[in-house]
Amino acid sequence: MQEQYQNTADAAVLSPNKITSICCIGAGYVGGPTMAVMAQKNPDIKVTVVDLNAQRIADWNDADLTKLPIFEPGLDQVVKEARGRNLFFSTDVETAINEAQMIFISVNTPTKTYGSGKGMAADLKYIELCARQIAKVATTDKIVVEKSTLPVKTAQAIKSILNHTGNGVKFQILSNPEFLAEGTAITDLIDPDRVLIGGDQTPEGKQAIQALVDVYATWVPKAQILTTNIWSSELSKLVANAFLAQRVSSINAISELCEATEANVEEVAKAIGMDSRIGSKFLKASVGFGGSCFQKDILNLVYISKSLGLQETADYWEQVIIMNNHQRDRFANKIVQTLYNTVAGKKIAFLGWAFKKDTNDTREAAAIYVGDRLIDEQANISVYDPKVNAKQMQSDLNYLNTRSEDQNKTYLSTESNPYDAVKDSHAIAVLTEWDEFKTYDWQRIYDSMNKPAFVFDGRNLLDTEALESIGFIVNAIGR
Repeated sequence: MQEQYQNTADAAVLSPNKITSICCIGAGYVGGPTMAVMAQKNPDIKVTVVDLNAQRIADWNDADLTKLPIFEPGLDQVVKEARGRNLFFSTDVETAINEAQMIFISVNTPTKTYGSGKGMAADLKYIELCARQIAKVATTDKIVVEKSTLPVKTAQAIKSILNHTGNGVKFQILSNPEFLAEGTAITDLIDPDRVLIGGDQTPEGKQAIQALVDVYATWVPKAQILTTNIWSSELSKLVANAFLAQRVSSINAISELCEATEANVEEVAKAIGMDSRIGSKFLKASVGFGGSCFQKDILNLVYISKSLGLQETADYWEQVIIMNNHQRDRFANKIVQTLYNTVAGKKIAFLGWAFKKDTNDTREAAAIYVGDRLIDEQANISVYDPKVNAKQMQSDLNYLNTRSEDQNKTYLSTESNPYDAVKDSHAIAVLTEWDEFKTYDWQRIYDSMNKPAFVFDGRNLLDTEALESIGFIVNAIGR
């Protein structure tokens, strides 16, 4: 019979098959949902999610679940079931680290904006701070799990910091990258394609791997839990996102070719998607990919390749980013050209600001860049998004630093009702594929707009024939 642990600070990692206390540093898009599901599926494990952002923790602890900092379908029900039972959110980082047998690091790793590798390399300062804090606080042996997306061999740096504490505490480092798609994150966690765990191929490393395997095996079939060496695990995350982004840029490149001919990109995508060797996923022409991972991870891959002297490999993957940026610019330019080469003083309605439906995440959203380009042309942008608030939209524009905050406030307005957003507009740009947009009274929308009215369907979401029948001139990507 395996040894049972108590949730106390002196519970050392002795039996890798029975973890009873987990800490996750970082209560963001990855840490919060992942730990919520892990707690739900392991009611005998105490799971504590910690963050220095007091407001974020307060929102996670919101009594009626209406202020959760992340919108994900199904997340509120998972949190409701586990919170207070064995799931806890706290700002007491040191206590949680000291009590835990297994510590997940799930903090932000943005692209560097300074120094060597600026614009490409991942900024690992938050990872290092976590490692140093763990080293400072830990009094018992720990398993430390990389959950953030990290460059290859980051584990070596973490290991170096932890192994030089001089306090006799032993650490095992694992890589357990997330493969979540925002909007379906809970489904992805509950029924994952695979769980990837990498670690040292030493007896101690294999014990640590098995400890994490056993946590996931309470709900994930063991055949879907892959174990590798730590370097393969770290690289697999970058490569997975690079391959997915590559498909998006590939079909978007074809959409431009379709526009120059009489081809229809949707018909082309359907034809090639029926080939079992290719498949139909990620073949939807759009304004381009967004989110926190694709661009960051590809740039990281480019930087690693350049650092190793693999220039051709770096050039190949960098082209995926170049194509994505081109698609966003092309979409904005099409709006200007269609509106008689001037949008100054004209009202352009944006339906959607989030980078995809079913999330309130706006990181690298196409709407930010299209909006920025149109504001440069002195267009008035009116935005409706069901989950993104006005403060976030303004913050997104301000982050680009292309003009003053006051100028952005002058040209960007938000509405809580879609019909108010589109009223008296000269054009509509659909920039997020929210399902509710399909249910609108488009005749009413058309009647409220300035004529001639235009819709730019960057997500290929709307019924083109229906829109044309009520007078819209449709300029969708790839048609």
